[in-house]
Amino acid sequence: MTVSAGFPASESASAAGLLRPGYDFAVSIVVISFNTRDLLRRCLASLLAECSRLPAGLTAEIFVVDNASRDGSAEMVAQEFSAPVTPVRLIRAGVNLGFGVANNRALELAAGRYLVLLNSDAFLHDGALTRAIAHMDADALAGAGGARLVHSDGSWQPAARMFPSILRDAFVYTGLASRFPGSRIFAAAERTWADPALPAAVDWVTGAFMILRREALARTGLFDPAFFLYSEEVDLCRRIRAAGFRVQYWPDIVVTHLHGESSRQVGEQVFRESESQVVLWRMRSTFLYYRKHHGSQARLALWLEECLYALRWLRNRVSLEPARRRRAREFALLLRLARKAWRQTRGGRISPPAPW
Repeated sequence: MTVSAGFPASESASAAGLLRPGYDFAVSIVVISFNTRDLLRRCLASLLAECSRLPAGLTAEIFVVDNASRDGSAEMVAQEFSAPVTPVRLIRAGVNLGFGVANNRALELAAGRYLVLLNSDAFLHDGALTRAIAHMDADALAGAGGARLVHSDGSWQPAARMFPSILRDAFVYTGLASRFPGSRIFAAAERTWADPALPAAVDWVTGAFMILRREALARTGLFDPAFFLYSEEVDLCRRIRAAGFRVQYWPDIVVTHLHGESSRQVGEQVFRESESQVVLWRMRSTFLYYRKHHGSQARLALWLEECLYALRWLRNRVSLEPARRRRAREFALLLRLARKAWRQTRGGRISPPAPW
């Protein structure tokens, strides 16, 4: 089914049902599974240990939504986490629903006062869940909250960001953001200029860890199913802020996030055509996001990527160095993917059928 960019009325209506007179748990935690069996096992074991440390009177439930994993992830959950004190509920999606829609499946069933999203490659530090609940209790206008994400070596990774714009994207794509990480202008997108030890109200926080207020979702609706992968958290946080709530970054909630370590190396890896599907997802979501929130600027988002890839292709294609000629082929592929994503989304107006 093709989905128009923008929140469908049926999904919005189901989100209104999130509000209820009472809740069975203090928090419902949702973990999306897709071929990460071993990491998922570690994540759930760590999460159950953290739930056991909740203060008296605070209880939790855990949902695992499996997006048709082929590595036995769902079977592992069913066999190894069938009877813990904190209930672990397995939802077998049958197909790959993507991030947002898979979360929606669990959020519609959740019975917790607050709702937490956690990546299967993320691990809560001691007290993180207790602090997250306390922060939400203390600030009724906090619609969403994020954590301080760290790599396995303890180094910080950006987790609280500013909304995308054509200029901010240009600084990231051209490398100016990474070259000047302390600049409030060039590094605005990922806020690398900010002190990660200080709490702050931000534009959006990553879904690797996110705690949500039901009242905020009742006003905004759940994740927009037009976004299969990428930009779904940005879109949701934008709607939460538009509804009058804040998005907060709390550095005393610490989460080790392993995926960030591999993403740091992307710039050093040779782009493989087998990875083009993931790049295509990102481009599709970029155009969908710009069309939904900025209208005709979606065309500028395409032009930005086209210009950068074309210029880099021209600069590298005439070189006699094999490495630079490989880079030329990579940029030619990226140029084709950007144009393909534009066609497939009709300029950011529709989301192609999922799973893509």
